[in-house]
Amino acid sequence: MRLDKYLKVSRLIKRRTVANEACDNERVTVNGRVARASYDVKVGDRITIRFGERTLTVEVLSLAESVGKAGAALMYREV
Repeated sequence: MRLDKYLKVSRLIKRRTVANEACDNERVTVNGRVARASYDVKVGDRITIRFGERTLTVEVLSLAESVGKAGAALMYREV
């Protein structure tokens, strides 16, 4: 699954276009490396997102094309 789509489906970022822009502006890293929106996310990857002063790091637990609000939080674990 593409990184921008994963960020949207897991509700880490609200919109896919915003996720795309975050990747383009090098605010998203996967396993310590700056990642493009087209990066193929795998279970076990560590995604770090910088929101201004705040930094969020999560570990990917599962991948799904679409999930409900309750299931979105089960797709990752905060590190």
